[in-house]
Amino acid sequence: MPAAEYGRTLRGLSLNLMVRDVDKSLPFYRDVLGLNVLYSDVDFAALTGPEDMQLMLHADHTYDSFPLGERLQGTDRRGTGVEIRLLGLDPDAAERRARERGTTVLLATSDYAHGWRACFLEDPDGYTFAVGLPT
Repeated sequence: MPAAEYGRTLRGLSLNLMVRDVDKSLPFYRDVLGLNVLYSDVDFAALTGPEDMQLMLHADHTYDSFPLGERLQGTDRRGTGVEIRLLGLDPDAAERRARERGTTVLLATSDYAHGWRACFLEDPDGYTFAVGLPT
């Protein structure tokens, strides 16, 4: 699907993350979180999940001509201060897949007072994901 056509399919809130290497990041999103890959190449990936979840990955180098591109240079951990919550994904299964693949588990699956059963995972670029289901 051409980029302009895909762009017109997006509705509401969609998440676009800048990553160092799309190919390195993709297994976390596909194999650990269980998202569906609509498309991927070295520059870009489009993924979907439950509840019309839409997530995109853009390689850092695709932002070289944007002011943001300079900020990405030398950034060790991405997304500090942001917790990306993915409601509708089984946290026990996601944590198990994460551990099997050597993915960073920040907090093991637990029940929380705010009505979620969740685990907290970190992608290869340091983005934090709270993955859970309502209790």
